[in-house]
Amino acid sequence: MQFMEADRNLCDKLLPGLRSTLADIPLAELETEDSPAIEIFRAHGGTNLMVPAVYGGLDASALDAARVVRALGAVAPSMTVATMMHHFSLGTLFAVAETVKDSGLEEILLRRVVEDRMLVASGFAEGRPGQGIFTPGMTARPVDGGYLINGSKKPCSLARSMDLLTASVGLPMADGSTAMGLLMLPARTPGVSIHPFWSTFALAGAESQEVRLTDVLVTPEHIIQPDPEFAVQMEKLTTVGLIWFQMTVCAAYTGVASALVERVLEGGRGSVTERAGLAVRIESAAALTEGLARRVMDGETDNDTLATALVTRFAVQDAVSAATSQAVELLGGIAYIGSSDVAYLAAAAHAIAFHPPSRSSMAGGLVDYYAGYPIVVS
Repeated sequence: MQFMEADRNLCDKLLPGLRSTLADIPLAELETEDSPAIEIFRAHGGTNLMVPAVYGGLDASALDAARVVRALGAVAPSMTVATMMHHFSLGTLFAVAETVKDSGLEEILLRRVVEDRMLVASGFAEGRPGQGIFTPGMTARPVDGGYLINGSKKPCSLARSMDLLTASVGLPMADGSTAMGLLMLPARTPGVSIHPFWSTFALAGAESQEVRLTDVLVTPEHIIQPDPEFAVQMEKLTTVGLIWFQMTVCAAYTGVASALVERVLEGGRGSVTERAGLAVRIESAAALTEGLARRVMDGETDNDTLATALVTRFAVQDAVSAATSQAVELLGGIAYIGSSDVAYLAAAAHAIAFHPPSRSSMAGGLVDYYAGYPIVVS
């Protein structure tokens, strides 16, 4: 079948055996709290998909990444959503390593991350009502030998499988102000604990629980300290990271919805006009995502592309929601009650609306952008 063939072929080329191994496991098993999918992802080298070749990674381009993530989203939604945060966190670390040459990050940490196929979780502050997504959710108090870190991240994907936690952390400055540092913490550090948080069945396999840090003692090398040069570079990296994040969100959930669309096409459900319209809707979402990926590949990672990324995200969100609802309707009641897969995929696909930034939080920013101001993500 031609549908999603390019995405699947590329996924199988870059990560041989991963998709087929996942496809052999029932969806209901892949999507539970005890899902084996994340460890299967690790075993097949998925952790290094977007790692630069100079570090020993697969060096997937933005377009490659979008296609692979879509293919995986169609077979293992929870794993795909969870590992989006790994790609985001690892991409940030590699970018920081290039920017802050004397941090020791490259030799001390990053090569081990690649060699050991470590999973990296994100402890940035998205998910906190009324708080910006890059506002530090953790604080550092200076003590002899380093800092005591306190705070939590909820939900935090990969909570149980993570090997390394990255997070923004508020560091007290001499003038009484608080600046943002970048924390890199081994997950097994004393004082790091995991607590139940995710209570719904949808995407339960993403391991999105609360990660709590209680008087965690860290040495200075675990934190990249704020300084004028680092602050400027982090602003640029934030923009790039947000663009990549929106791209992978779009790809992942287009993949989830595509699994439903494929059932309609294979089953010949509805009229030919309805099936064609459904295919056009979901392929439009994929094309928007790939268009954003091509801009990234062309080196366009400025404020204008950030605005485009947000527009793409909300347009894809609308297309995914509409395609999901239409696919469920065309599949019919017997398909819905005969297996939990249809209801599950529908619930998982609608979770695209919950990733930051929300449509309501960005409405004013987008209007201001089209009036001639830089877009600001809060």
